[in-house]
Amino acid sequence: MYFEFANVLVYVLVSAGFIFGSMTLGRVLRPNKPTPEKLTTYECGEEAIGSAWIQFNVRFYIIALIFLIFDVEIAILFPWATIFKKHGMGLLVLGEILIFTLVLVVGFVYVWVKGDLEWLKSLGEMKSEPRKPESSL
Repeated sequence: MYFEFANVLVYVLVSAGFIFGSMTLGRVLRPNKPTPEKLTTYECGEEAIGSAWIQFNVRFYIIALIFLIFDVEIAILFPWATIFKKHGMGLLVLGEILIFTLVLVVGFVYVWVKGDLEWLKSLGEMKSEPRKPESSL
């Protein structure tokens, strides 16, 4: 039984070793001659105007994460249901799939109710009265 886990462990270790070894070999063999021109930002052959470092709106990341979660859910559910249906456990797996989907839907509803999916958020009500402009005499 533990032999299958050992196979996975060896596979993971060899994969990590290959990645680490390739990166190390590339770092050792490549020439390292930084010049000011190499360190500039490249934008399709055009001269950069201003800084290339800009802040993205957090809403982009939230939408991307929600899409990724539901995309991975579909990638997991289809093989899961197919394999267990062959073994005659279709009803049990249907219940598990419904619970799994329900947990994700509850999370989605929470994000929706919280207002994180709203593209334009209101600033809310002002808690204090605005100051009156001072008159100059």
